[in-house]
Amino acid sequence: MTAIERLRALPFEIRQYLLVTGNYWAFTLTDGALRMLVVLHFHQLGYSPLEIALLFLFYEAFGVVTNFVGGWLGARLGLNRTMNLGLGLQLIALGMLLVPATALTVPWVMAAQAISGIAKDLNKMSAKSAVKVLVPSDDANAQGALYRWVAILTGSKNALKGAGFFLGGLLLTLIGFQGAILAMWLMLVVVLGLSLWRLRADLGRQKAKPKFREVFSTSRAVNVLAAARLCLFASRDIWFVVALPVFLYDQHGWNFWSVGILMAVWVIGYGGIQTQAPRITRLLHGDTRTITAGWALALALLPAVLALTPLDATALWLVMGLLAFGAIFAINSSWHSYLIVRFARAEGVSMDVGFYYMANAMGRLIGTVLSGWVYQEYGLAACLGFSAALVLASALLALGLPRQAQ
Repeated sequence: MTAIERLRALPFEIRQYLLVTGNYWAFTLTDGALRMLVVLHFHQLGYSPLEIALLFLFYEAFGVVTNFVGGWLGARLGLNRTMNLGLGLQLIALGMLLVPATALTVPWVMAAQAISGIAKDLNKMSAKSAVKVLVPSDDANAQGALYRWVAILTGSKNALKGAGFFLGGLLLTLIGFQGAILAMWLMLVVVLGLSLWRLRADLGRQKAKPKFREVFSTSRAVNVLAAARLCLFASRDIWFVVALPVFLYDQHGWNFWSVGILMAVWVIGYGGIQTQAPRITRLLHGDTRTITAGWALALALLPAVLALTPLDATALWLVMGLLAFGAIFAINSSWHSYLIVRFARAEGVSMDVGFYYMANAMGRLIGTVLSGWVYQEYGLAACLGFSAALVLASALLALGLPRQAQ
């Protein structure tokens, strides 16, 4: 039996899941590469850390808005349409960056990043919601399968995002900024064509059209988890987005290639651990509140210790500590991603998931702006201190979750 015949023999839901995951992978690869390209290329042009952070301001801000309304659109139009819309918008964003170098002004790049932010969160919301649709049952075995599917989707996505960081640094070195953008644009054209052809038309669409006011979640569990997620992702991006690559480039003399490799290894390892989160958390006993708060407290210790470490003398302890942060952060993130799909309504799942990832995007927005400002004013140690405080806030918020069995 050929590979194509084996693929056709799979259940329809599995084939749809593979297609959704493939879309998500391709998009994430370009998204990670684009972020690394923008950070390194514009730093090379002489932009300050805060100015680079502001290039991503609209990316994150429009991601907040997109998640707010994206779940509502998914419930009305179908998740296939919102996913394809995200791919199409990413093509527009990449196309805007193909203009001559003299036209790459700050407002123009910010506008392109705004479109890319909308595209990314439409794609992510669609992919995460589709898993709930394809594993709809609430029995115990199905919950285990749901956790594994979410972990695989989330972990593989982050591994590909790490590969995108590496790809961005590599392409910038080999073919320059515009050559890299063009290569990614051509790849996404192929992916969008396949998605338009094969993805089911009514995936996740509600029979009764939801009203816009329903985008606000009425679930205490979803609201608490969203607040905890906001703090969790702000704690990562406050040092990861701008501060770390600029610090290594300026203070330790790392080149683009080296920075790209480190960022890639961090995110690939982070994604790999996310796929194994169900195995790791299965070893623990307790309710969702205890497990969520406990993992967050374990994470808070790492940036707190690193903030007290001399960072200018050697990059070794910084790199080792941040790799450890990535491992524990991966478990926190994967567990959160499972909980939101678990707590979301079966009917209208995309609206609860969209609301939750709105908080995720808000956390990234806050972390990104703080990454540029805090690093520019106070240095990397301050970024790590703020990171520890934000993770601690996430742990305290998790104490408001319901006490459901693991």
